[in-house]
Amino acid sequence: MTTPYKDGFAPVSEEITAFDLEVTGRIPAELNGRYLRNGPNPLSLDDPSAGHLFLGEGMVHGVRLRDGRAEWYRNRWVRSAAVAQRLGEQPRPGPVHAGMDFAANTHVIGVGGRTFATVEAGALPYELGYELDTVGACDFGGGLPGGYAAHTHADPVTGELHALAYYWGWDHHQHVVIDAKGQVTQVRDIPIPDAPMVHDFAITERFVVIYDLPVTFSMEHAQAGTLLPYAWNEAHAARIGLLSRESGDLRWVEAPSCWVFHTLNAYDDGDTVVVDVVSYPKGFVDARLDAGGPPTLDRWRIDLTTGRVGQTRLDDRTQEFPRMDERRTGLPYRYGYTATTRELHDVVGRGEVELEDLPDEAFDNTLIKHDLERGTQESRRFGRGAYVGEPVFVGAGEAEDDGYVISYVNNPARGAADLVILPAQDFTGEPVATVHLPARVPLGFHGSWIAD
Repeated sequence: MTTPYKDGFAPVSEEITAFDLEVTGRIPAELNGRYLRNGPNPLSLDDPSAGHLFLGEGMVHGVRLRDGRAEWYRNRWVRSAAVAQRLGEQPRPGPVHAGMDFAANTHVIGVGGRTFATVEAGALPYELGYELDTVGACDFGGGLPGGYAAHTHADPVTGELHALAYYWGWDHHQHVVIDAKGQVTQVRDIPIPDAPMVHDFAITERFVVIYDLPVTFSMEHAQAGTLLPYAWNEAHAARIGLLSRESGDLRWVEAPSCWVFHTLNAYDDGDTVVVDVVSYPKGFVDARLDAGGPPTLDRWRIDLTTGRVGQTRLDDRTQEFPRMDERRTGLPYRYGYTATTRELHDVVGRGEVELEDLPDEAFDNTLIKHDLERGTQESRRFGRGAYVGEPVFVGAGEAEDDGYVISYVNNPARGAADLVILPAQDFTGEPVATVHLPARVPLGFHGSWIAD
């Protein structure tokens, strides 16, 4: 069995707890909380789940900062029943949707003072304790009629948390709203044919923006035993749904034919809805995750009068994992952050080029700050072999970029990872602080700064 879990994605084999971490520089005193990040980390590379990047058991890595100190680092597998059993533990209590008890591996978020590991496509989130121990699967007191979603977007004005849940066995998606106290307050069914994958979406002050794109459930690939049975479907027209947050009315408009994993942000601009996304020409061609073309940062402008969608390329460099100051979610904004994502290790593995011949800029070692008002970018490049993860913005002052960008960065000299804290207003300068972790943190998916 071939596996994508190599190089920067190679899993770690043990759980570690470390206290009073070494720090270079000075941790800002206002950073009191935890930086948590989730990602797939198979218990064994012999497992079937190790054959696909989306299916490895989730492992959450966390650093707790307080009063200028890095108090601890922990990494913990999410204990689904199967994971708990293999680790010699009793399964945690909790509901299961459609028999899908999965160790959520995609995101980790804070909701109503609680912490949750999330995943999409029918499985429920898993609640974690403050120190990352698994509490159990959660349906928010029966408020979730099905599974949940990998991505959520919080309205900074109302405090409501929005999600779009889907499952291959449904003929609809569900728009789920959870209030600031962690109670499900609204579930809307949205009929969508062909059971498409909807990994992310967007919100504005007026709308929930839904991407109905040509990656749909494939019975052919499911019957063939494909680990993730979704594939590019030319017969499924690309469209964007605008769901009124007030009335629940839904309008569909024709969209550019493409695939989108992630949203940077969206907002209303008079009779236009602006949506910034990382866009691929295609996705999951022949059910392969790596087939479809390089991702770029694009802007859609949806004209509410004509229903037409204009597309502008904001940056044509290969990049992913867009984040921004989430105090501006759904509102006009200026700055965004992405990570470069050139996947050259497969080329090296085939012997087409020698590792030492590759330029520094070819590696997954660069973060980008986008000034969308000026149309400019700044790049913060780390060294060779310094695989860098998703950039998460943490606000400090009232200005949009008054804060810090934090990310796990592989330190090849130590064979371990650092938590790097960059000043957002001096993005290419030296880090404010670098927290030296005792172990490697594999490349993963998404994380959150969860303030105390």
